[in-house]
Amino acid sequence: MKADSVFGEIVDPDHPISVRHVLFVHAHPDDETLATGGSIARLVDDGVRVSVVTATRGERGDIVPGSLAGRGESELVTVRMGELAAALDALGVADHQWLGTPPARLADEAPRRYLDSGMQWGADGLAAPAADVPEDALTSAPLREATDDLLALIHRSRPDLLVSYEATGGYGHPDHVRVHRIARAAAAAAGLPFVQVVPPALATPADPAVDVSRQRPAVLRALRSYRTQLEQVHADHVVHVGGQRQDLLPVEYFRLDPPGS
Repeated sequence: MKADSVFGEIVDPDHPISVRHVLFVHAHPDDETLATGGSIARLVDDGVRVSVVTATRGERGDIVPGSLAGRGESELVTVRMGELAAALDALGVADHQWLGTPPARLADEAPRRYLDSGMQWGADGLAAPAADVPEDALTSAPLREATDDLLALIHRSRPDLLVSYEATGGYGHPDHVRVHRIARAAAAAAGLPFVQVVPPALATPADPAVDVSRQRPAVLRALRSYRTQLEQVHADHVVHVGGQRQDLLPVEYFRLDPPGS
């Protein structure tokens, strides 16, 4: 069964739709690979057009000690943009945009850069808003403006469906939660199915699982591009800055956002 059929069945198991172009909406560089890298690579392998839009450049993310190799932190954005480009190349994606930059920008509006909002760990072990959110942060921007930027891209590229986070953003990062709201609102306005990425810990037996085991080599190549963000990349897991381990599973879980919900 081809990946486009899998995503078509997520939308309507009884009458699968044809899916030839999928738009993934993510918050920071590395999210596209950590959350959906296997599915992206599988779609590409099956001849489906894949586009990725990233909302921020990961300006406030943790940095692996020594990974900038003598370059100052002021160059972090340039480095992370390069890491993202290398990761997308490893996954086979040629179509990437930054939210706020044409064509992912509302017509007649000057380009803008949505900054990483930052986060801190809460007592419950989930991400919480940072104490010092920048004025130009994604979470500080009007939801309508960011949604209109994504809509501008949708109207131009005409995907068959959108894929982004579920309501918690996976682990509560404010930018992930904001991107969920942006993508959901844009999908509703455009009349497109919105498919949510479900973290393994939140997946239920009803959530379709896409087999991405054959795409593991491509995902590992993409993950190794993120030298400033991942301390270790192993065959079955990665280690984040701070020592958090994330297992690399042979499946990725998804859930259709019910229309009008």
